[in-house]
Amino acid sequence: MAEKLRWGIMGCAQIATNSVMPAIQESESGVIGAVASRGLDKSSAVAEEFGIGKAYGSYEELLEDKDIDAVYIPLPNHLHREWVIRAAEAGKHVLCEKPVALNSRETAEMVEACRKAGVHFAEAYMYRHHPRIAELQDIIARGEIGELRSIRGTFTYNDAADTSNIRFKSAWGGGSLYDVGCYPLSAARLLFGAEPEAVTVQAIFSPEHDNVDMMASGLVEFPGGTSLIFDCGMWAYNRQLLEILGTEGMIEVPMPFNARFEDAGFIVHKGGEAKQFEATGANPYVCQADNFAAAVFGGKPLMAGDDPVLNMTLIETCLDSARRRVRIEL
Repeated sequence: MAEKLRWGIMGCAQIATNSVMPAIQESESGVIGAVASRGLDKSSAVAEEFGIGKAYGSYEELLEDKDIDAVYIPLPNHLHREWVIRAAEAGKHVLCEKPVALNSRETAEMVEACRKAGVHFAEAYMYRHHPRIAELQDIIARGEIGELRSIRGTFTYNDAADTSNIRFKSAWGGGSLYDVGCYPLSAARLLFGAEPEAVTVQAIFSPEHDNVDMMASGLVEFPGGTSLIFDCGMWAYNRQLLEILGTEGMIEVPMPFNARFEDAGFIVHKGGEAKQFEATGANPYVCQADNFAAAVFGGKPLMAGDDPVLNMTLIETCLDSARRRVRIEL
């Protein structure tokens, strides 16, 4: 039997119970050994639902479990720093939900704690693990659409009526840039293979929603005059799209961040024609679990060690630009 990574789940958020936990159980390389919550009733109910042998009524108990190799942290954003660092100090590898922290300073502390402890640390951008991303990168690298010129990314939905939502708590890291803007921002960095030089962002800050940014749009300048034009929102019509524009063609990617199987295709526009590509379908959460385990067992990190810091720097700079209504150089 192949070696299995023994996971502990730190919190019972919907992203854990609806997506990540089923994916770990479906993966080839992982098994869930325990689940923890701040109340034993909740963790016990989740453990029973998923057939997990151990349930804990505190996160501390989970970190003390010597039978757990790695923890998945889906806690609210403002709790990420504390529990990533404590998990690292307990010798656990860490997969933490995005956005990984509230700012780049916190993120750097988390990265350093994991480096010092000798554990793997990754931010849970599951879409990056979908096979389609590698296929898109290959098309770009082959020059199929010429030289890259611009990327346009959108990710919006409307949940504004639910004013109790934790995404609308400013001190907890709420807002559209943290929640969904991070996707096109991270995708642009990945596909350009470069770091941004400046940002200009405007946003709607809503007093009804603790003054978080409920909608944001902006321009992110990359080297050589290339750019990302993006918008994100939690108070707008549901939509997702990624357009990758080159000198000779364009790639249109519907559902770029949540695609699985039947919706994994994309369209390449070139020479006046549009060609549909049926990309390899997959559950990106399963791919993420298997890739994380491979990194642990193989000793090679999923992404460059400073990637979470660079990504968080971009997010916080976009938010700063929106608040001050100015262009900011990175």
